[in-house]
Amino acid sequence: MLLRLLVARLGNRDDAEDALQDMWLRIDQLAEQPIAQPAAFLYRIAANLATDRRIAAGRRGSRDAGWVEAQPGADEVPDAERALVARREWQAVEAAIGEMPERMATALRLFRLEAQPQRAIAEQLGISVSGVEKLLQRAYRKIQERLDSGGVDSAEARRLDRERGSDRAG
Repeated sequence: MLLRLLVARLGNRDDAEDALQDMWLRIDQLAEQPIAQPAAFLYRIAANLATDRRIAAGRRGSRDAGWVEAQPGADEVPDAERALVARREWQAVEAAIGEMPERMATALRLFRLEAQPQRAIAEQLGISVSGVEKLLQRAYRKIQERLDSGGVDSAEARRLDRERGSDRAG
């Protein structure tokens, strides 16, 4: 009768048998205490175990669903070819920064990496804000030139984007 109660509450026989086993383990720990109404006591333990298992299953389902939702989709994970292109582009950017005059590279690092405002950079370098803007413009130009001529094929990156777009549509 307890097994039928647990099957009805939990929805399948395997979970009900597991709960029944847990129930007997709990009862074994309480064997020394007298019980006034043994049948009611057993049904209460069975009902409580079924409730605990349903709650745990719901939490587990929510946790698993949250984990799955937090994982990046297949289109968000870079493939090996895209990672190789990105690595080459980053190497070209680092090389371009290495070839820049010190003040230009400093202005670029402070602005892009440390997110400092142009006014603070101007004060630190002892130049005007428009001077910082000009340094940054020249730095961006040098990086773009390096990307265009440094062996990094931006056409290759655009081709990958086009292919990825056709994969999504098809």
